[in-house]
Amino acid sequence: MGESTPARVADTYKSISVATLGSHSALDVCEGAKREGIRSIVVCQKGREKTYQRYYISRKRGKRQVGCIDKVILLNKFSEIAKEEATKQLQKENAIFVPNRSFSVYVGYENIENNFNVPIFGNRFLLKAEERTAERNQEYLLKKAGIRTPKTFKDTSKIDRLCLVKASEAARSYERAFFFVSSYEEYKQKSKEMMKRGLITQKGLDAAPIEEFVMGAQYNFNFFYSPINKELELIGTDTRRQTNLDGILRLPASEQMEALKHMRMSNIEVGHIASTVRESLLEKVFEIGERFVETCKKEYSPGIIGPFALQGAVVPGEGTEEIVIFDVSFRLPGSPGVRFTPYTEYLYGESMSMGRRCAIEINDAFKSGRLGEVVT
Repeated sequence: MGESTPARVADTYKSISVATLGSHSALDVCEGAKREGIRSIVVCQKGREKTYQRYYISRKRGKRQVGCIDKVILLNKFSEIAKEEATKQLQKENAIFVPNRSFSVYVGYENIENNFNVPIFGNRFLLKAEERTAERNQEYLLKKAGIRTPKTFKDTSKIDRLCLVKASEAARSYERAFFFVSSYEEYKQKSKEMMKRGLITQKGLDAAPIEEFVMGAQYNFNFFYSPINKELELIGTDTRRQTNLDGILRLPASEQMEALKHMRMSNIEVGHIASTVRESLLEKVFEIGERFVETCKKEYSPGIIGPFALQGAVVPGEGTEEIVIFDVSFRLPGSPGVRFTPYTEYLYGESMSMGRRCAIEINDAFKSGRLGEVVT
């Protein structure tokens, strides 16, 4: 598949719909599309379709129209979306596909880049940079952009401060079995214990990034870069809800120590909390976002299209606060609550979800004959 093929497919569309994978942030995408008068489609896996096919499907309830999903396409496995039968169906629906994290995990980067012949809103070739094993990965791009990141340790014998080991879970490789260490001895002890309990594998441990634990107020900075307007927008800021970390943190320190004798700390993400950032810090937030956008243009042409997130913390600095970034999302972040922060209201005069901002960009590009600038 040539890189321009999906753009040529998009050029044949006489109307458009927005499609996404039935997981992660699909409802946010569909609600945004519906608000902008665009037909919405969710591609589901059998056994995981009820949320979309039953609870949020568009339907009449008396005189009221409810639901935000116009059509569900049901597959045996998510990965089948890259097969010709599914891609032809999406092309027939004039679909512009909005990727989420589940799309990357279940379909795979090779399939996305070479076999998924449907126009993707965003840069399909940048999705793989989210993986630490990629050659020009997020860490490489952050450093190129001159953005502060946590100190990393390739040599475990050099660990000299509190660090987070980001090993993949044995059962679910797309989730992380994080654990804390502050020395080489502690690293050996905890990793051995976790392997013995079957929580991680040696392969997962060998590939695990080891990062300095950043002591600060954690934030997800959820951005949108518009190729049509050539502007960066801050859609909203939020922080995470994680199990069972949230519950442990509610205990007094002495009780935390007691609880951890009987359970393993888990920080699997289960939700988000909308939060604001002090106004005097906004210039710094935009500066790191703009530097990152410019770096990605050079390294992964055409660069960032649409939504992305820089995830990190605000920490004390010399006379002021500094921002440290330790993770990047190169697609729609799973943060539907960002509409409840004030930043789009400052810009547009109304609160706006990331899904709706995507729909606006797609609609504007379609109506002005510029779809090729926002899809790959």
